[in-house]
Amino acid sequence: MSTAHLVVTLAAAAMTGFSALSVFLRAPWVVKPMADYGIPTTWLPWLGAAKAAGALGLAAGLFVPVVGVAAGAGLVLYFAGALVTVVRARWYGHNPFPLVYAAPVAGALVLGLAA
Repeated sequence: MSTAHLVVTLAAAAMTGFSALSVFLRAPWVVKPMADYGIPTTWLPWLGAAKAAGALGLAAGLFVPVVGVAAGAGLVLYFAGALVTVVRARWYGHNPFPLVYAAPVAGALVLGLAA
């Protein structure tokens, strides 16, 4: 495992974990935009759980690489879905937000596949 893989994976796991915690705590800067995008509040626990599982999977992937690859692939799909949701809601100014979280996850996935 390279230093780059370790650093990028830990950053991706931390960012995704923070995002999951923000959903669980119903932070206004997360809940309000999600409501504006048309996401029902009943979905929030499931979305937070998916992010939390992905964050834990990325971290576990440092020890069991196949878990990290699966978690990375799942999170890339999750954030791609988030981007589609933002675009469908026509909140084009919010497009960078899912991408900010997707970029380190994609980097961790690529580095995990290369290892």
